[in-house]
Amino acid sequence: MSKLEKVPPTVGPAGGVSPDSRVASSERPAFGLPGVPAVLLWLVLAALAAWLIVLGDLLVPGAVLAALLALGLIGFFIVQPNQAKVLTLFGRYVGTERRNGFYWTNPFTVRKNVSLRIRNFNSERLKVNDQAGNPIEIAAVIVWRVVDTARAIFDVEDYSGFVAIQSETALRHLAAQYPYDDHDGQGFSLRSNPDEVAEALGRELAARLRHAGVEVLEARLSHLAYSPEIAGAMLQRQQASAIIAARQLIVQGAVGMVQMALRELSDQNIVDLDEERKAQMVSNLLVVLTSERGTQPVVNAGSLY
Repeated sequence: MSKLEKVPPTVGPAGGVSPDSRVASSERPAFGLPGVPAVLLWLVLAALAAWLIVLGDLLVPGAVLAALLALGLIGFFIVQPNQAKVLTLFGRYVGTERRNGFYWTNPFTVRKNVSLRIRNFNSERLKVNDQAGNPIEIAAVIVWRVVDTARAIFDVEDYSGFVAIQSETALRHLAAQYPYDDHDGQGFSLRSNPDEVAEALGRELAARLRHAGVEVLEARLSHLAYSPEIAGAMLQRQQASAIIAARQLIVQGAVGMVQMALRELSDQNIVDLDEERKAQMVSNLLVVLTSERGTQPVVNAGSLY
C-alpha cells in the first residue's frame, strides 16, 4: 500500500464511523505535588521576595519572584471525594488527578472536573415493536459511572447525553429481539425472563458505552406493558389462555375421578354395568365434575333399567 492510500474507516452498526477505527484516549496520572508542602514552600519564597523588595538594591529580582509566586497561586487545586481533575496544557492532555486532597500543579494547565460517582439514568417510556410486531411500552433504569475520564471528556462531546441516547437505542434494539410474552413456553420473553433480559441489556450497553469510558453497573427494565391500543385485546387473550389452562386441569381431574369410581365399583362388585350404562355414568359424572354451576341430582326410584 502506498503512502498516499488511506485505510477506509470501519463502518459501525448505525452506518457511522466506528470508534475502533481511530486511536482512543486513555487515562493516565497527572503531575501533582502535595498542596501543604507546596504552600509552605510558597510562603518561604514569598518572605524571600518581600525581603528582596525591602532591601531596595534587589528590587527587580524581588518583583520578578513576587510575580512568579502570584502566578503559582493558580496552580493550587482541590480534588473532592469521588471527583477527578482532567488536566490539559496548551490543548494537550497531560493526565488526570484522582487522589482526593489539596495539590499543586503547573499553573498553565486547564483543569476540568469529572464526577466519578454512581449515577442513575431513568429512560422515558418508549413505544416500540417486540419480536412479534406487537406495539409495547418499555423503559429501563441504567446504573453507571465514569471509569476512564480521558475517554469521557475527549472521545465524546457530552458523555451524559451519550449515555442517554445509547441507552434508549440499546433498549429499542433489545425489545425487537424478544417477544413480549411467550405463549408456547418454549423460549425467552420480556415478561417471563426479566433476569436474562437485564443481562442482555447490560452486555449491549457495556459494548456501546465503553468508548465513552463509562461502566454499566446494572440495567433493568422499569416499565413493560402493551400499548393502549392493543392492551384490551391482549388482556382478553391472557384471560382466555388462563381459562383454557384451568379447564384442562379440571377435565384431567374429572377423568381421573371417573376412572377411580368405575374401578372401585368393579373391584368391590357393587354393581355390574354394561358398556352402555358405563358410558351413561361417565357422561353424568363428567357433567357434574366439570360444570361451572351446581348440578341438581335426579333420584331414580324405579328400576335401574
